[in-house]
Amino acid sequence: MAISLVEELRKQVPFSGHDVPEDDLLRDCVHCGMCLPTCPTYRLTGQEASSPRGRLWLMKSVADGRLSLLDPEFDEQMYQCLNCRACEAVCPSGVQYGPLVEASRAQLEQHRRRPVWQRFARKAALSWPFQDVRRMRAGVKVLRLYQKSGVSALLRRSGVLRLISLENLERMVPPISEPPMIPGKEMWQPRNATGTAHVFNGCVMGSVFSNVNRATGRVLAHNGYSTDVPVSQQCCGALFSHTGMLDEARKLARTNIAAFERAGDGPIVVNAAGCGSALKEYPHLLKDDPDYAERAKVFSERVKDVSELLASHALAGPMNVVGGTVTYQEPCHLAHAQRISAEPRKLLMQVPGLDLVEMKEASLCCGSAGIYNVIRRKMADDLGDRKAHHIVGTHADQVVTANPGCHMQLRTSLMRNGEEKPVRHIVEILDEAYGGKETAMHQRWAVDQSLTEAP
Repeated sequence: MAISLVEELRKQVPFSGHDVPEDDLLRDCVHCGMCLPTCPTYRLTGQEASSPRGRLWLMKSVADGRLSLLDPEFDEQMYQCLNCRACEAVCPSGVQYGPLVEASRAQLEQHRRRPVWQRFARKAALSWPFQDVRRMRAGVKVLRLYQKSGVSALLRRSGVLRLISLENLERMVPPISEPPMIPGKEMWQPRNATGTAHVFNGCVMGSVFSNVNRATGRVLAHNGYSTDVPVSQQCCGALFSHTGMLDEARKLARTNIAAFERAGDGPIVVNAAGCGSALKEYPHLLKDDPDYAERAKVFSERVKDVSELLASHALAGPMNVVGGTVTYQEPCHLAHAQRISAEPRKLLMQVPGLDLVEMKEASLCCGSAGIYNVIRRKMADDLGDRKAHHIVGTHADQVVTANPGCHMQLRTSLMRNGEEKPVRHIVEILDEAYGGKETAMHQRWAVDQSLTEAP
């Protein structure tokens, strides 16, 4: 059969340029298959190519010249992957799968040309709001007004959102209860501080979930930390890393490192699993940057998930009784990437009156995975429905998690399956036990409001 010139050229496209998957990391895989049961896409499809082992074989095939970088199957599998990192947690050879799939996506972004509409969509949905979090905060202020004005409910009832295919996307966004939190504007000071902590504000957490960030500050203050939100910090860059836009991620990493260096000593506290994972991986992201490689290592050693920090000692008292039953959904980038699993449970079990009931497959990906549930809705919905079924099976009153993407995915999946169980962040539970906003054990200091907002 004759082979067209285009097909011949496609066969000859190798990895090249910068951010090439490291051959030493690729060779670590011994193809034992222990990763297969942990992989959500393999669980759904049963196809070898949709497993970590299969995707590593595809990467190695491109590296060895047996497969083109632009082969449609390679493209499909690199982006079908949720990058949940569950395979890393069980791999006996210690394969660093996350950096390999992100480098492979970076290669695709360098060597293929996306259609104009896709380039525009990526710029509008990623580059514009996430490269400067002030834009994100401005957009969320408008979104909050949209919700509070009643327009949201009206459009939902009228069916307009369904007609323009935005019903599912609009449903993901929870009610935004508080205005965005601006770095440098708020801090929490306990009566007898025993340490200092700096909250990583983030983009989605600092705007859509600003109530959780403020709860984090209050809980840290209750536990003896003088807590602030350093100025000049930006988005962690995780969404850029996951979509192959590594240069953009590096720019944000450098900005954040400099911002927290200026803030002084003390742990950098993160309450979003995806952000924490991204911040802890800055040393790999910036390993070839002579000005930031060592600084990234020092920075990453300071990063602590809020449950990681709080579980390092017994929670301070007194705490109020919080009745009811909860079940805990493990965010992938907390359980698998950061290997933090016991700590959230340890904290929940210290809350008076609260019962923790385990769900089946608590650590299996819920299908959120950044923007995966937007661009690959079918598979994301299948995973979300599976998770909702397990949550309902626990008969818990509410679901606890520790990542904004998981929160939105769980909320949407439960609603789609006829359940209205509350989904809450773990620090919201702890904050309730400490008395929430009305507590008198700390004082929130507002910095001079005439100050110009820092980026």
